[in-house]
Amino acid sequence: QVQLVESGGGLVQPGGSLRLSCAASGFTFSIYAMSWYRQAPGKERELVAHITSAGGSIDYADSVKGRFTISRDNVKKTMTLQMNSLKPEDTAVYYCKAQRGVVRIVEYWGQGTQVTVSS
Repeated sequence: QVQLVESGGGLVQPGGSLRLSCAASGFTFSIYAMSWYRQAPGKERELVAHITSAGGSIDYADSVKGRFTISRDNVKKTMTLQMNSLKPEDTAVYYCKAQRGVVRIVEYWGQGTQVTVSS
């Protein structure tokens, strides 16, 4: 059974930090590219950060560059998102996604974790 389980969300003040984790099971984690997405109320889901299967290539949304860091551990089958200098506009539900393939795309989503940045 494929599972992606996010954790680490919560309430934090502006300027604070949070570390999100995504634990994978039920599939070969090391051959999947991984991403963090987020969805704020009334907005579309957006890509936050992406890391390739071996971790050799990383991309970030412009809005989080310099503040967020994505990483993965293919032995532990986990992915993390270190979020620093958080802003109220970072408030959203954060989701992890696993994806592989080009013609036939296979993807899995987690259930999401709430991040709220507020004073």
